[in-house]
Amino acid sequence: MNLPSCQLFEGFSDGHCACFLEFIEDMACKKGDWLFKEGDTADNLFCIKNGAVELLTSLDDRVELPITILRTEGNFFGTSALIPPYTYSLSARAFQDTTLAVINRDKLMDRINQDPELGYIIMSNLAKTFLDRLKETRQEIKIHFKSLIKVMQY
Repeated sequence: MNLPSCQLFEGFSDGHCACFLEFIEDMACKKGDWLFKEGDTADNLFCIKNGAVELLTSLDDRVELPITILRTEGNFFGTSALIPPYTYSLSARAFQDTTLAVINRDKLMDRINQDPELGYIIMSNLAKTFLDRLKETRQEIKIHFKSLIKVMQY
């Protein structure tokens, strides 16, 4: 995966990509490995190179609620690293053996401070992704709600 295939960096010039590649590290995960837990300090954001990652939340100590599984190269997560209070709002674990590009928040913010245009591109891409994910969630809720109505009618 090269940097432009990560949705967060769409629209970057070749020069912008080159400066980011200096501090992005690869990370290999085995199926079931936890990447972070809900409430942890968000120091990194992640981009899928291959594999799949499950995002989930805990209802209590015994019940996990799956939110989504990200399977596509270029999907990113851990965006709480970009938004105060810098605390992960979901948990993430490898759904299968996975390779990730790991982007450290402090290094990313240093680069953005040097070139604010990069911050604009990243935040625009972040907003677009959040809107797309919100639309998907609404569709899922509609499907589940319709199923519940059908069950209640019988």
